[in-house]
Order: sequence, then structure tokens, then C-alpha cells
Amino acid sequence: MADWRIRPASVADVEAVAELRAVVLRADLERLGRYDEQRVRQRLRDGFAPAHTWVIEVGRAFAGCVSLRPVEDASWLEHFYLAPHLQGSGIGAAVLRGLLEQCDRDGTLVRLNVLQGSPARRLYERHGFTLDTEDPVDVFMVREAALAVRDK
Repeated sequence: MADWRIRPASVADVEAVAELRAVVLRADLERLGRYDEQRVRQRLRDGFAPAHTWVIEVGRAFAGCVSLRPVEDASWLEHFYLAPHLQGSGIGAAVLRGLLEQCDRDGTLVRLNVLQGSPARRLYERHGFTLDTEDPVDVFMVREAALAVRDK
């Protein structure tokens, strides 16, 4: 696994994140007939919340991001993108594991959605996410806090 770190995001990161989102989601959105070059970036800009977002760096360079946004009954895992050349390297799994360990300590339910047919769904399933609902475009998944950690 490459030398990586995670740091809090800032407002200045929004364009790098928007561009990475467009690259990472393009194939799945095209397959689903939903790719729009401007919209894929603007949706990220409209929902970017640096207070709940972290940037993943490899060798001190921008390599990805992830958000964990608190809502009423859970936290939403969103905007989890890793540069394509780093996918499968173990970095995404390590980042996800760290976030989920914190949610387990806090007893927090985690929700997310992934595009239909996305290979990312397998990563989430390996980390305990299960199907909640789905529609023709999105698969909504949920993960309960691990009981062994929560009951300590």
C-alpha cells in the first residue's frame, strides 16, 4: 500500500473533489444513461461540506476524499472517491475501516448510496453494509454499529 494520509478538507479542495468525482463516476453514469459533464461536478459543488469531509493524500498529493455527514439517526458516508490508479491498493479499505471504527465507538448507524452496478458496492458489503432499498439508479445501503464495540 502506498504512503498515504488523511486530512480535513477545506473550501479550497472543492474543485479537485468535483473533478475527481467526474472521473470516478463517469463509466457508471454513462452505463446508466445519466452522465452530464457539468451536472456531475455541480452536484458535488452544491453539496460540498468541508466540515464533514477529509482529503486523502498519497505522497502529499491529492488522491481522494470522503465525507461522513451526521443526520438525525445516522451518518451518511458520501463523496468517497479515490483516484482510479489507486483503487484496489487497500487505501480505500483502510480509510473506510477507520471511519467505521469511529462510528462503532459512537454507536452510529451509517448510511450510503452507490450507483447500480458499481464495483464499490463490493467494498461496502465487505465492511458490513447491507441493502436497504434500491431504485433503477441507486442502491441504498446501511450498516449498524458493531455490537462488540458498542457494548463495551
